This record gives sequence, C-alpha cells and structure tokens, in this order.
Amino acid sequence: MSIIVRFAPSPTGYLHIGSARTALFNWLFARHHGGKMLLRIEDTDRARSTTEAVGAIYKGLEWLGIDWDETPVHQFERSGRHVEIAHTLLEKGLAYRCYCSVQELETMREEARAKNLPPRYDGRWRDRPAADAPEGVKPVIRFKSPQTGDTVIHDLVQGEVRVSNQQLDDMIILRADETPTFNLSVVVDDHDMGITHIIRGDDHLTNMFRQFHIFKAMDWKIPHYAHIPLIHGVDGAKLSKRHGALGVEAYRDMGFLPEALRNYLLRLGWSHGDAEIISTEEAIQWFDLDHVGKSPARFDFVKLTNLNGHYMREADNERLVTLVVLFIESAHGLSLTAEDRDLLKRGMTGLKMRAKTMLELAEMSLFYFAPQPLSEGARKLLDQDGVKLLALITDSLVGLPETSWTEEQLENHLREFAETHDVKLGKLAQPLRAALTGSTVSPSVFDIMHVLGKDKSLARLNSK
Repeated sequence: MSIIVRFAPSPTGYLHIGSARTALFNWLFARHHGGKMLLRIEDTDRARSTTEAVGAIYKGLEWLGIDWDETPVHQFERSGRHVEIAHTLLEKGLAYRCYCSVQELETMREEARAKNLPPRYDGRWRDRPAADAPEGVKPVIRFKSPQTGDTVIHDLVQGEVRVSNQQLDDMIILRADETPTFNLSVVVDDHDMGITHIIRGDDHLTNMFRQFHIFKAMDWKIPHYAHIPLIHGVDGAKLSKRHGALGVEAYRDMGFLPEALRNYLLRLGWSHGDAEIISTEEAIQWFDLDHVGKSPARFDFVKLTNLNGHYMREADNERLVTLVVLFIESAHGLSLTAEDRDLLKRGMTGLKMRAKTMLELAEMSLFYFAPQPLSEGARKLLDQDGVKLLALITDSLVGLPETSWTEEQLENHLREFAETHDVKLGKLAQPLRAALTGSTVSPSVFDIMHVLGKDKSLARLNSK
C-alpha cells in the first residue's frame, strides 16, 4: 500500500507550534515510507480564513524545511462535492432533513443542562414524514448516527478506543444555507485525496467517531487513525502563549534555527532510544508511529534554547553571518558594509560558541563594529589598577609586528608578559576584554584582537 497522509490546517492565523509538530510527524511518516504528504487548507470558515494566514502557513512550513507533494487543496473550492455527498446520504436513507427551530434546539440544551447531561439533539425529525415539514422553513441535513452498541476503533497511537453510540447524536452535515459542515467535508476530502493515514492531535478523537460512520455509510475505505497527545507547558498545564504557544515565525524572530526547532518538535512525544540530537536524515530513517507516546509532551523553552545553541555551534559560518546581519540591522538599526560582514565572518567561530540564539549572537557581535558602552562589570575591571595594567599591556603590544598579530602569537606574547610581570594570564585578559568589547563576556581576547587587527585593537586599548 502506498502511504498518503495530509496536513490540514485552518488558515485563521499563524502556523501554531502544535500544528507545526503535526505537520512534521506527517511529513516524516510519509518520507520514511516513501509515500506522499499532501497539504489541504481547510478554509471553509470564510469569516476567519484569510489569504495572509494561508501565506503564513506556507512560509512557516518552508522555513521549517517541510515540503509537500502535489498542489495544495483548498477545501472551500470543493464545497460542491461535499454538498453532493450530503444529498447522496439523504437519498440512501442515511441522512434526513431536520426542521427544528433555534428555540427548539435551545430548549433541548437547557433540558440537558438541567439533567447534568451533555447537550445533544434528540432526533425528533429522524423518522418523521416529509408531510410534516413546516412551510417556508429551510431544513438542515443530519446524518443518521447509530443509536445502539459501541463504536470501536484501533488507533495507531492510542490503541483501542471505544465510545457508546448513544453519545453520538445526529450531527448536521449540511446547514440550512446549503454549506457543508467540517466533519462531512473532511471525510469527503480524505476519501477523494486517497488518504491512508490520518495523523493529527488527540483533540480530534471525538471527530474520529463521527467521521468513521460517514466513511462506513458511503462504503468508503476507512483510513488508519493516529491521534497524537497535545503539547502542554513545562508545568503540565495546557499550552498557552506564556509556555510557547506561538507561531513558527515567532521562533524564527526570536533567533531559533529551523533545524533546532524541527529536532525539538520531533522529540516532543516521540523518541528513539536516548538520541537527543537527530539529523533530518536520521529522523526520516527512524520515524514511525510505534514510538509516539500516549501522554502529553511538555514544551520547555530552556531545552529548546540549549538545543539551538548546539545547532548554532555546528552551523556554517557564512550562513550564520547572513542570518545575523538581518538581526543586527533590524534590531539595532545598523547598516553593515562588506568590510563589516568580513569582520563578522572572521570572528564567527569565536562568537557562535557562546550564543544560544541569533538574537544573542547579534548582541554579542556589536562590539566588532564600534566600541560599546562599558557594562557595570567592565567598569569595575577598568578601575585605577586595571587602567594602569592595561597601559602596560598596550605599550608592550605596540612593538609587535603586524605579521605577528595572530591569535597564537598574541597569546604567546601575553603569556611572556604575564610571566615577566608576575601576573596570571587571566588577570591580564580581564581588562583587555573590558576595553575591547565593553563587556566581561566575549570570545577569546586573542581571537578578538586578531579579528580586529592591530590598528583597531590598539585604538580601543588607548581610548581607555
């Protein structure tokens, strides 16, 4: 069997982080099995669906490195097909017209609430003859759900799931204005697209039972279901904005790399032994539904940030320069020259070892373009004794030839200076770092001096 899965977001906002994980799991499952992942935009909610949101979904997926096969399907454009199936079910006696008024439905809900029961339709038009239809009232079409027994489905993540059919009331599949409802549209599209596996969040478990019966009523092959537990915050509560329930583009703007976020999302609810750092190639090779857990995963910003730090250290320097320039120019209002970019490239190896996000990297890089204001810690290092020591160091560096202004030669020179003046090397490095960068935290001072060059280095040391 050729595997075909789908990712089916609603374009009512950004690509939510939970939806991004669902897309990733579908993509990996399809790629692992040599199948297809299709993209379906479920835009039937015309009041809330926007072209901007559709664009955000495309951009979010592309940034994460998740592609899809074939042309995306827009559900609204297929509404005629959905209406056709609703009438087919009606003709087969598996659906019926319901003429209940808004007041009647509200009364049903009030009676259910009074008995501490979930609100449900009581089926009063299920078997009534057409002759009873009131004049001038446009009916809805309801699906005839089974009324006795249980519905049992084997879910590839949840295992056997069961519901009493008495809990499944006769849902509306076509509204009075002839617009199809979600559960009908999804089933028709999944069938017509040849979907073999439906991988989605477990908030759709209730929908699964309803959709299952439409498949059966139409004698269509029922896909395999896999419902993934939702993502919670690190405190175990439902994921909210304070936990990280943001759009994918927000993580990009916070300075996370797509491969880091992809790796982190993969490990939210799925595991492969003790592996934490997993390449895309390994993920495709290893991914299957067997190791998706049944418990909610917990989103932890600290773990994501640490993982991002690993990927930044492994990233190509030229790529990081291209990315960090965007952050520097947008966040700090600078316009970097070709010389500035070259400076960044030469200093990137040292810079990226300490940064965990692109925002941090941008902040840490600023000292290369202009002397920075002294931090409180740097000001303490450059007290009267610190300035005297700095002046001695600077004098010793003046005579060092330009050809010797390398990281190795600078370190050797300062080690000799430290021995001559009976000072520990770390004691020398502290005021040097403060004078060169304005901070107490930076890459190696030898690396910084090499990257800046002799003239710029001495100019900064002499200015303190």
